[in-house]
Amino acid sequence: MRIDTHVHIGGEAVGFQMSEKIVIESMKKYEIDYAIVSNGDAAEMDHQQNLLPEEIQISQETALDRTLKFARNYPEKIGVAVWVKPYTQGLTTELEKMIEDNLDIIFALKLHPFHSNVSPTDERTIPYLELAKKYNLPVVSHTGGCEAASPVHLYEAAKLYPSIPFVMVHMGLGSDNREALELLGKADNLYGDTTWVPMKTTIEAIKRYGSKKMLFGSDSPIDGLDTYFCNPKGERSLYQDYFHVLPEKIDRAAYNDLMYKNAINLFNLKI
Repeated sequence: MRIDTHVHIGGEAVGFQMSEKIVIESMKKYEIDYAIVSNGDAAEMDHQQNLLPEEIQISQETALDRTLKFARNYPEKIGVAVWVKPYTQGLTTELEKMIEDNLDIIFALKLHPFHSNVSPTDERTIPYLELAKKYNLPVVSHTGGCEAASPVHLYEAAKLYPSIPFVMVHMGLGSDNREALELLGKADNLYGDTTWVPMKTTIEAIKRYGSKKMLFGSDSPIDGLDTYFCNPKGERSLYQDYFHVLPEKIDRAAYNDLMYKNAINLFNLKI
């Protein structure tokens, strides 16, 4: 079984083309049984961390509505992570009501400190963390690329809210993952994922901390239908290592934990 805990739709305003159709086709092609999906339409900053123009900003509520409809259409395949907008919006009564009404398919809150330029411990983020605590939702957060997205800030949030599971998506994107690896062992409620993370980092995490601390995630379909296989230039994806090489590097129980069991337990999935 394969559960991908980090899949997207939307994101056109920041240059991505990630449709619901491509997600489903990719899952079928690469034998992904279930995916937790967040909507890149809620991005607040572009890739240079410039605020997107107001006329192309999409509210967190509108972005969530699209994701909920996707999950309702594919209840056996899709769960929801709520991408929030701490810079331009903040927590609203409407968003909380939407979450409360859809807890059967919502399994996490999604922070993006790079595309919001707001850290997980910023005062603008705290209301969202309080909401996660209230509804027992894990928090998944991009790490890497700017100071606000440094893994240490997610570690600090994990220490502030020990009852909430926090997932360091990317383990510090663009880095050697060393900081994230060290932090992983300093908080019981802090986890890592494999999104653009080399297989050797995941093996090291399992070696140091056991098989319960890492989750499979991919960013699919950020590179299109074949994100799991290659990038748009045709260069081999590192996810091929996770599918075809890693099973020979670690024992079966640890591999199953990484690929689906940890996700089921962490997100309380009923699949």
